[in-house]
Amino acid sequence: MGKVISVYNQKGGVGKTTTVINVAAALAYTGLFKKKVLVIDLDPQGNASSGFGVDKSQVELDIYKVLLGQTEIGEAIRTVKENRLDILPSTPALTGFEIEAISIDRPHDRLKDALDPVKENYDFIFIDCPPSLGMLSMNALSASDSVLIPIQSEYYALEGVSQLVSTIDMVKNQVNPSLEIEGVVLQMVDTRTNLSQDVIDEVEKFFGEKVYRTHIPRNIRVAEAPSYGESVITYDKGSKGAKAYMALAKEIKKRN
Repeated sequence: MGKVISVYNQKGGVGKTTTVINVAAALAYTGLFKKKVLVIDLDPQGNASSGFGVDKSQVELDIYKVLLGQTEIGEAIRTVKENRLDILPSTPALTGFEIEAISIDRPHDRLKDALDPVKENYDFIFIDCPPSLGMLSMNALSASDSVLIPIQSEYYALEGVSQLVSTIDMVKNQVNPSLEIEGVVLQMVDTRTNLSQDVIDEVEKFFGEKVYRTHIPRNIRVAEAPSYGESVITYDKGSKGAKAYMALAKEIKKRN
């Protein structure tokens, strides 16, 4: 049965999608792991979809139609290269779900229910969440076993972290009692600056052992890869960024 992990932070621009794409690719493509992985793009911007080379203008069956019950999940899932990594794509139509949800019974459980038939086909299922706590993120957190939190190594990094933890606790109390924090990954770390080290220290003080030892450095290859519809693992596996994501994938695998 696949472990379902939401990659979530209410703060935008912290590297959620980058984490999803590269951790999923590392687990699926690297000989070390060779795991069967599903990525669910639950963000209307659809960056995880395009980051895996999906042309959103050609997508007819997407996560939106799955949530509305207009199509079965298995029909909307598509394979990304080889047969180890699949994606359930998103399109801008997904923005409509927040409105549609008002008239739906148990709207926060739509994804959880839809996932049931395919969960056992995967080792890991990663959900790329939008940067807000709306009905889409609630669906992700309701369907998940755990939450992976990316935090950018910058001055305002910890702003909103206690709110984020409160949100997870609220979901745990009201919707999904088994929800846990999977781990915390520090992104865009520049080890040459005191600021990065200060942020690392603060985050470790707050989250303790939940913080991964692997920190993701600022790396041009990681930034370039999505424009080619690839993960950095396939784009340049010798780069510092690719090596960091492979090390992070190893830590995630070890904890599971």
